[in-house]
Amino acid sequence: MKDYAAHEVKNICLLGHSGSGKTTVVESMLYFTKATDRMGKTLEGSSVLDYDAEEVKRGLSIFTSVAPIEWKDHKINFIDTPGYFDYAQEMESGLAVADNALIVVDGKDGIQTGTIRAFKQVSKRKLPTIFFINKLDEENTSFDKVYTQLRDKFGKSIIPFEIPIVENGNIVGSVNILRNKAWYLNDRENAKEVPSHLKPIVDDYLAQISESIAMTCDELMEKFFSGETFTEAELMQGVRLGVRSGEIRPVYAGSAIKMLGIERLMDLIGEYFPSYGELGTVEAKDTNGEVVTLHTDEKEAFSALVYKTIIDPFVGRISFIKVMSGFLTSDTQVFNVQKDKAEKVSQIFVIKGKHQIAVGKLFTGDLGAIVKLQYTQTNDTLATKAKLVTHDPIVFPEGLLAMSIWPKSKLDEDKMSTSLQRIEEEDPSFKMIKNTETNELVVYGLGDQHLDVVVNKLKSKYKVEVELKEPRIPYRETIRSTVTVEGKHKKQSGGAGQFGDVFITFEPCDSLDMVFEEKVFGGAVPRQYFPAVEAGLREAMVKGVLAGYRVVGVKATLVDGKYHEVDSKEIAFKMAAKLAYKAGMPQAKPVLLEPIVKIDVVAPEEFTGTIIGDFNKRRGLILGMDLNDEGEQVVSAEVPMSEVMRYSTELRSFTQGIGTYTQKFDRYEIAPQQIADKVIAHAAHSLAEDDDE
Repeated sequence: MKDYAAHEVKNICLLGHSGSGKTTVVESMLYFTKATDRMGKTLEGSSVLDYDAEEVKRGLSIFTSVAPIEWKDHKINFIDTPGYFDYAQEMESGLAVADNALIVVDGKDGIQTGTIRAFKQVSKRKLPTIFFINKLDEENTSFDKVYTQLRDKFGKSIIPFEIPIVENGNIVGSVNILRNKAWYLNDRENAKEVPSHLKPIVDDYLAQISESIAMTCDELMEKFFSGETFTEAELMQGVRLGVRSGEIRPVYAGSAIKMLGIERLMDLIGEYFPSYGELGTVEAKDTNGEVVTLHTDEKEAFSALVYKTIIDPFVGRISFIKVMSGFLTSDTQVFNVQKDKAEKVSQIFVIKGKHQIAVGKLFTGDLGAIVKLQYTQTNDTLATKAKLVTHDPIVFPEGLLAMSIWPKSKLDEDKMSTSLQRIEEEDPSFKMIKNTETNELVVYGLGDQHLDVVVNKLKSKYKVEVELKEPRIPYRETIRSTVTVEGKHKKQSGGAGQFGDVFITFEPCDSLDMVFEEKVFGGAVPRQYFPAVEAGLREAMVKGVLAGYRVVGVKATLVDGKYHEVDSKEIAFKMAAKLAYKAGMPQAKPVLLEPIVKIDVVAPEEFTGTIIGDFNKRRGLILGMDLNDEGEQVVSAEVPMSEVMRYSTELRSFTQGIGTYTQKFDRYEIAPQQIADKVIAHAAHSLAEDDDE
């Protein structure tokens, strides 16, 4: 593969619903351009892009893959992303380095959740976009139906550039609107005249294109309203401007599996999608956080964003980069700005799915990979020591589905933590947190499928077998009344004994932590034993008397006591404090506190009633509603944590996969008695099981 400069490189992100055929589109292009010698298929394990064992098993994309294709003096980097929401972090990494988008739509199912989500993403980033209606060779497909859906949903910028020719219910060819020519499957090389019954439709679509083109500049608008016909050069110029501005989003049609429409789709991408170099400049930040402007060409100082990381058991760390400015050569030294470390670049690769192609240089705008960088991780910026800059990090979706993870054997336990750390480095939406209170290792993912992939990867890649369980909810306990009790510890076993006697008042307070005071008069308890009393109380309050949860909101005051000149020791007063705690807490009207979280749900307005009704069932309190910049409804609510442990999956279910949410801990509140009774009974049952073991 030859070297390509910034103005010759186009980065295209493939988006769409899972199963729409995104991967097949790229596989078809690879085969058509003879970059591969066979048409790859995921389920057969022959796909260039979906090569991971999990992808082959599930028959769908899970990870972002890159396939560079050389086409008519351009290098087109196709970035194939998963369509299923559980792998949204992979889509984000692909979008972050894309300059254009190709949204693939199923010709049978039409607009689906993944289509809507894809359009939302490209609109937010203002990416030039083409739609490809796929699978039109299959039964019960309809170009007209899907096109109408797209135009009704996404607006007048959606315009057909290629339509299918249907005879007796079968696709026999297609018509290119701009060229006003037809191509047939039985004669792919030679263009034919447009069939007479399609000419009025072609003329109507050409008029739509002309009207949109007229909006791109004053000169074309004047010619359009004067009734003049655009020349072919003017049409091309207008489409180029319209695609870049978002005024025109071409719709192409075909079948990736039959390679119908693939060649002209690549022509459209090559002719009308902008290259990275056309940006001219890109903003970055210097080490002081000040904005600096970099030129998107090879004369600028080198900088690159790491948008993905893979930990390979044989090769080590593979860092996927986009060169944002300048160029990179092998056997050079670069600087990791975030880590403040120099990195040695020994070899550079261009990635084609599962294949790594060694190259000597990587130019502005191109995508590649570096192996065995020591400090570099996803979202780091590599630059030169002479010009230290950082590029904006990718904002990945936060994993909110929590599960506790347990090794199946001692051998698995020894390797589990290290293996999870490697997965965490690869996957920015996966995280693990050690809960010291419950003694659980809790992992977080975007959904059940996401965590299932993690579990399977542990087994296949790291030979670690684990199981997932519902994590314990961090309830708390407190008291509602004031009591004063005695705690006496006395131990005599022939020789020096142990003696400590304390009177402690327990009362409610606003502090989350225990507040300790002493009001002892006349030296009833010597001052040197006060710390031991406090330590005993703090240790005791780790486990409440109701269900064994941490006690909060309690003030403990040492008011009186007794001591022995010989037998009193720190350990004796520590034990006495614990006895006072055990005696006093049940008398102080203990109650269970449940954690309350604040949730913001974002979804189309038609789901507002369903979301509010669902929160009411979950004992939630609606705080307010508002519209965001995209016209979506934002519903804010407070709800007990126990009611939303699987909310990520459930929200997706009743919003057709469109709804998203964020969640953060807010406070603790007294749990309703029926909830408290269940928690206390469950804790007693668990304790009985532990005793039996």
